[in-house]
Amino acid sequence: MSSDAEPAEPAPRRRIGGRSARVRETVIAATVQQVLDHGIEGLSLSSVATRAGVSETTMYRRWGSRTALITDAMNDLAAVGNPAPDTGSLREDLAQILEQITRLITRPGVARLLGTAAALDTDPELARARTAFWNNRFDQIAPVIERARAAGSLHADVHAREVLEILAAPLYFRLLVTAETIDAEFIARCVENTITLYRPEMISDEKRSRPLRRAGQLGQ
Repeated sequence: MSSDAEPAEPAPRRRIGGRSARVRETVIAATVQQVLDHGIEGLSLSSVATRAGVSETTMYRRWGSRTALITDAMNDLAAVGNPAPDTGSLREDLAQILEQITRLITRPGVARLLGTAAALDTDPELARARTAFWNNRFDQIAPVIERARAAGSLHADVHAREVLEILAAPLYFRLLVTAETIDAEFIARCVENTITLYRPEMISDEKRSRPLRRAGQLGQ
């Protein structure tokens, strides 16, 4: 006996990533390279479209402006996978953080892209993107400082962001201003200076010699 029921259509296959993701990845890479080769003056949607091999229609539909394109590129950089190190040694963790920063900033075009964002400081959208970039980097590596603080390796009341600013400031100065060499000796010096500045204060002789009170003696 035949059935009049129509066979069910197979469910559409779910696309993972897909063309849209590939186009975005290609365009972001082309944006960084365009800034590297020609600076902000040579950056336009049409120039990036040509370099990326996509249509200008696609560029204007998805990004709409040069500012939006730079913003997207910076957001992409902020998402670069640099997990917070957890080596068991504060010195080694801090050294790895500085090595991560060096690798990020020395990627082709990245320093110039960040400089471009700083140069266009009057654009509120770009200013927000730049702030988000740095906040993301701080949030990614703050657990290193929080662990050290909990373990007593750093002041209990120190702020993670303050420590990271002190740690990384000399590095960024060399990378973005003086272009001096970043080597192992320089990184070690930055680490030692930071630990020295924020290490816990020595317990005074008076506190060291004072006997510990039991819980029941606290009110005595």
